[in-house]
Amino acid sequence: MSLRPILEIAERAGLHADDVEPYGRHKAKIALAAGTRGTGRPRGKYIDVTAITPTPAGEGKTVTSIGLTLGLNRIGKNVMLCLRQPSMGPTFGVKGGAAGGGLATIEPRVDINLHLNGDMHAVGAAHNLLAAAVDASLFHGNPLKLDPKQIMLRRVVDVNDRALRHIEINSGDDKNPMPRSAGFDVTPASEVMALLALAEDATDLRARLGRIVVGFTAEGEPVTAEQLKVAGAMAAILKDALLPNLVQTVEGSACLIHAGPFANIAHGNNSIIADRIALQYGDYVVTESGFASDLGMEKFMDIKCRQSGLVPDCVVVVATIRALKMHGGAGSASIGKALPDSLTREDLGALERGLANLGRHLANVAAFGVPAVVAINGFPTDTPAEVEMVRQYARKAGAVDAVSSLVFAKGGEGGEALAEAVVRACEQPKDFKLLYPDDWSVAQKMERIAQTMYGADGLEISELAAKKIEHFTQLGWGKLPICMAKTQMSLSADPKLLNAPTGFKIPVRDIRASVGAGFLYALCGSMLTMPGLPSHPAFENVDVIDGVVKGL
Repeated sequence: MSLRPILEIAERAGLHADDVEPYGRHKAKIALAAGTRGTGRPRGKYIDVTAITPTPAGEGKTVTSIGLTLGLNRIGKNVMLCLRQPSMGPTFGVKGGAAGGGLATIEPRVDINLHLNGDMHAVGAAHNLLAAAVDASLFHGNPLKLDPKQIMLRRVVDVNDRALRHIEINSGDDKNPMPRSAGFDVTPASEVMALLALAEDATDLRARLGRIVVGFTAEGEPVTAEQLKVAGAMAAILKDALLPNLVQTVEGSACLIHAGPFANIAHGNNSIIADRIALQYGDYVVTESGFASDLGMEKFMDIKCRQSGLVPDCVVVVATIRALKMHGGAGSASIGKALPDSLTREDLGALERGLANLGRHLANVAAFGVPAVVAINGFPTDTPAEVEMVRQYARKAGAVDAVSSLVFAKGGEGGEALAEAVVRACEQPKDFKLLYPDDWSVAQKMERIAQTMYGADGLEISELAAKKIEHFTQLGWGKLPICMAKTQMSLSADPKLLNAPTGFKIPVRDIRASVGAGFLYALCGSMLTMPGLPSHPAFENVDVIDGVVKGL
């Protein structure tokens, strides 16, 4: 495969040469000026790609996002793609890389799945500088009166390392009188990553960094990065990371990759900055929200769109027939193991039962007043009868259309039907609305999300979470939107509860404040902010042979 020079990709996208800073031949950074430079074009159509509740391997949202972009190009549309940067945690862990697959990829995929242009490392360095500043302040007399038992900030690393979830620091150091419990999160869970994705510009980024709350005094007063006098240095580390990265699809169209918050433990969307630049230059802009509609899409609407003011024109819901049959009780899927025959042979009964999960996700899209298209991510084992059953159900459930997406096998050609359906959906009337207003209580907001997006009967709020909600409300943070951190494997907080369950409540065991990012996030069920490695991690397949990275 021959990649085009990145300056050629930028020129074809209409970007001004002064706004492009090459990082080698096939990658570049894009200046923020590209988002403010007048192009004289109307704002492009804004398309979000989400999915049904996935199998452990996912339903192919990134493949579909890339393939939809290729398909729109093939039918003559000017389109730009905006994606999150993959984390090396899942790249080397359970899931593997996240640059697409088959004939629907973004390139150079090895670089994208590894360091790209260094943004992930910059986020980690800025975050850990803040953590170091906290402990330095404690060591040097604790002038801010920070209570060591009320420090919220943990450290981060872009590796799935369960051994670091809970650690003791400063122990065994006679010169340090402040031993305490601490821990690590994975870098995409960092508040620094979230605020990078939500920042408007360099000034806003600097202000958000200053508002990060690291902990509280014994009297319950918040202590911030600004008070620690470290926010300016953090902004300096992130100066280049604030600029979106330009790469290309396998068929030579432009893709902006920027920021990488997870959707099960963070808000799960790429940057506002990248989307705004793309909407200046593309007639259609395709972006992707992490995991399913109950996670990434809900946060796209209620956090990202609330803060940016941008309104989507269409949502694409990705589904696979094998996942729908799994939800219908036909069997289970595990990464690294062959699918059971029960998920690959025709089973219209299981499929019919599992369609309730698709119906719930279409209802989630409808709750925001946006048209939906179902993309049936095709596999060779799908039968015509199964595909037709999904199509008929989706249309009856309110989708503008449901079409087979064959982009993995056929690239842009396999995405033309999906592209045509999305163009039609973008012309449909919409009545965009958020799930809740700012002035609702924290509990009201969480309950609305749980009942409307998950189908829950309500919440079970722990005593710890209730006390923190009361405290956060007293501090004036009650008007912030909510980021629910829960399993992606179920609409509930129980990963084993499949399909479209009812009669359950969402257990909220803790809630944390990301004041710099601009939201509160609730930890539901057993959700962890540091994943672990499986018995056979993806890194076992990665090597360098004759100077070429293999296995990603």
